[in-house]
Amino acid sequence: MSLTFHWFLPTNGDSRHVVGGGHGTPVTAAGGDRPPSVPYLTQIALAAEQLGFVGALTPTGAWCEDAWLTTALISQHTERLKFLVAFRPGSVSPTLAAQMASTYQRLTGNRLLLNIVTGGESHEQRAYGDFLDKDGRYARTGEFLHIVRELWKGGTVDHAGEHLRVEDAKLARVPDPVPEIYFGGSSPAAGVVAARHSDVYLTWGEPPAAVAEKVAWIRKLAAEEGRTVRFGIRLHVIARDTSEQAWAEAGRLLDGFDESTVRSVQEGLARSESEGQHRMLALHGGGRDGLEIHPNLWAGIGLVRGGAGTAMVGSHEEVADLIAEYQALGIEEFVLSGYPHLEEAYWFGEGVLPVLARRGLWKHPFTSGAAAPSAIVPFAGRS
Repeated sequence: MSLTFHWFLPTNGDSRHVVGGGHGTPVTAAGGDRPPSVPYLTQIALAAEQLGFVGALTPTGAWCEDAWLTTALISQHTERLKFLVAFRPGSVSPTLAAQMASTYQRLTGNRLLLNIVTGGESHEQRAYGDFLDKDGRYARTGEFLHIVRELWKGGTVDHAGEHLRVEDAKLARVPDPVPEIYFGGSSPAAGVVAARHSDVYLTWGEPPAAVAEKVAWIRKLAAEEGRTVRFGIRLHVIARDTSEQAWAEAGRLLDGFDESTVRSVQEGLARSESEGQHRMLALHGGGRDGLEIHPNLWAGIGLVRGGAGTAMVGSHEEVADLIAEYQALGIEEFVLSGYPHLEEAYWFGEGVLPVLARRGLWKHPFTSGAAAPSAIVPFAGRS
């Protein structure tokens, strides 16, 4: 079975330095180095498509461009790349969301994946008119996904729950196939929703032992629901021809973190309600020492960025080794990113993916029985 790889579209801006943002923290000034324009994001998407990434994740929140609109625009300039659209269930009605997803599928040739983000920061949710507490948000997410999945089956839905109510809801046209649901969360409330509704459970890049515990946890909960769930992991990556080159690049990024920014970001993230964010913070403790928390797994990104804060760092062979270690635990999908996203897509796609292909762990998804995408943007180089 071939592993699946997704890339990331930096709709909050890109740079040769780490661009912060997310979980209540502002985007750092480096986000202005390469603004998230449609031409630039399309260039990244086309590179990812050509290299063999199946999809591309886009974030959600006030700190970035809207994921639905941005990916809909970029989809018109790509051929096969899917879009893992991060989406907050509390922002629109489940009937409208089901209709939006159905339309997106038809108009893009079935290239929508949905990353359900319940929302870990109450103050940010209130800015969007959502005043539920964290447990309430997870309960609403469960109701929301139940309604959406019933609508996608083509039936008429009546639902009167604690948080959501619809009457005589029905779609004129249902998606075929229905978009897959990606979902992450480390709290007990998140586990219940993931087990009942997700197709792919996503975890941030913790050390393999911690990831193994999460996989076992969700697998058990899903079995109790009579379901099976696939597993994915969200990581950054710095892969180079040699280990020394990769760690030198990690060091360069780290040198760009000024102490006042680190202190400000860490103070903001410490107030997060997200259990996953707390687990990310515990990996580095806010300091610059001991950041290699597992061989070739580096926690430095999390000093200045909310959300996913770890990176695989090493030679192409070493990064492939770490991927194989996660694969042995049950991880089938990898959602990756790197700074800048255009160049790092090539470093990984031309360096690590061929190693995995030689090991029988990966095959190009667009070259088996079909021609590779024709609209390819060449590597921009390092000016």
